[in-house]
Amino acid sequence: MNATTASSPALSAALPGSPLAEAYTRQAPGVLDRLGRALYWPTIAVIALAALYLVFMLYAAGLTSWALGALLLFGAGFAVYLSKAGFAYRYLFPGVAGMLLFIAFPLAFTTQIGFTNYSSAHLLSQERVREFLLDQHDTVMDAVRDYSVHGAGSDFRVVLRDPASGAPQFVSTPLALRATSKPLDVAMHAAGPADATLGTALTLKELVEHRQALSQLRLNLPGESGEAATLHYLGLRDFGPIRPHFQEQPDGAMKRVADGALFKPDATTGYYEGQGAAAGTHLAPGYKVMVGAQNYKRMLFDAEFRGPFLSIFGWTVVFSLLTVIFATAIGMMLAVLLNWEDLRYRTTYRTLLFLPYAVPGFISILVFKGLFNQNFGEINAILDALFGVRPAWFADPTLARTMLLIVNVWLGYPYIMILCTGLLKAIPSDLYEASALAGAGPLTNFFKITAPLIIKPLSPLLVSAFAFNFNNFVLIALLTDGRPDYLSTKIPAGQTDILVSYTYRIAFRDSGTDFGLAAAISTLIFILVAGMSLLNLRLMRNANR
Repeated sequence: MNATTASSPALSAALPGSPLAEAYTRQAPGVLDRLGRALYWPTIAVIALAALYLVFMLYAAGLTSWALGALLLFGAGFAVYLSKAGFAYRYLFPGVAGMLLFIAFPLAFTTQIGFTNYSSAHLLSQERVREFLLDQHDTVMDAVRDYSVHGAGSDFRVVLRDPASGAPQFVSTPLALRATSKPLDVAMHAAGPADATLGTALTLKELVEHRQALSQLRLNLPGESGEAATLHYLGLRDFGPIRPHFQEQPDGAMKRVADGALFKPDATTGYYEGQGAAAGTHLAPGYKVMVGAQNYKRMLFDAEFRGPFLSIFGWTVVFSLLTVIFATAIGMMLAVLLNWEDLRYRTTYRTLLFLPYAVPGFISILVFKGLFNQNFGEINAILDALFGVRPAWFADPTLARTMLLIVNVWLGYPYIMILCTGLLKAIPSDLYEASALAGAGPLTNFFKITAPLIIKPLSPLLVSAFAFNFNNFVLIALLTDGRPDYLSTKIPAGQTDILVSYTYRIAFRDSGTDFGLAAAISTLIFILVAGMSLLNLRLMRNANR
């Protein structure tokens, strides 16, 4: 360091690592540093308030377990990032939180649904179904009255008009029209001289703005009895009495007013089941209840469901296995041929053969769907010209499955080809030279040298390919949609469906949206794929030895 540098604190501070630079930094922090320190705790406070607000909103919506989970997640985040003890976990926390949020939680939620009767017929909770049934009613049309709402200072008055003359007949006391969650009883009185000067009636637009508050009003008429004594909101023009369909009993049962039939909640079926003369009937909709292992028993012991299910499961295994076998055979053969150094234009061939993998899969599938069209497809046009046949690829189960295998192998062989090409480069050329001196041919080289040396590192990847094809939903959905269907089945099932597409149909399509059963099948798929993953890890461990 020269004299000029030593005499200048600014220059010395610019020298990284020097004691003077560190002292200068401590004594004169930059503007950004001071600003960051000033905003640090306010920013933390804003984030904490936002997190607490989200937790509160979840709790207010009745999602207590969700609110508790969010509180634990946010609390763990603040503990990790604000305490010195959690410093070592700051880089792990995002990954762990993401895994819990996007993997563990959906898995646990799906498994839990598999033990319920959750479906399109059992979407609501029992409390919601109770409220729905009690809300069912008929309007007593003979007693419906027109109404108007008039301003009274900051409040409002409801006026019921005489059905014959249209003149004001009953008037309410001044009301503050505020939206509430509970009905509000309003005592009406006969219109008198004091009510002759009412304020201006609200316009239709203003009535719409106060619709939620008006819907909670229960107008009690003087001198009336029975159902005509209380008028309910019917719309923007009318109030009138209603006749409920059901009445709740002290034991929680529902009594149907029309015939007196009783319906009691059944925790095993998720319905209000009829009693006595109404036995064998139930009220819709149903509600969600825990059914234990009923969905799993249905898969194993219900003969009408077990038949198609086992057939689909078997086809899923065969489809995945044959795809891997054929794609591996074709991909490995092409990799060996393209590894021949005397082959001209190897790079061009390799590029062309890689194209099926480069083109987005859904585009290739839709192209093949057009090519296999029975009437207008190019494949049938060629077969008709050569052999005079036009196979019904989408109507015949065997042909449909063959078509799926052809398309899937076409999409999958480039992946195996690229893998084998890389593995072939790792085989020492000395082995082939020694084999040539011994007089071995190409087939001997392949079965004695090439295959044994690449199959071991390739095995884990083949297991991964099998697991991928086990859940290859896109191919089935875009090419055959699971068709053709099995005949005379309780739940619609396709002969080209695999487990994942069959589960999708049960949950979201034409099988009654049985989410509980679909969740049980999804759990089974998870167990099978998890087993394949464990096998894959073991094979990789053995391959590295």
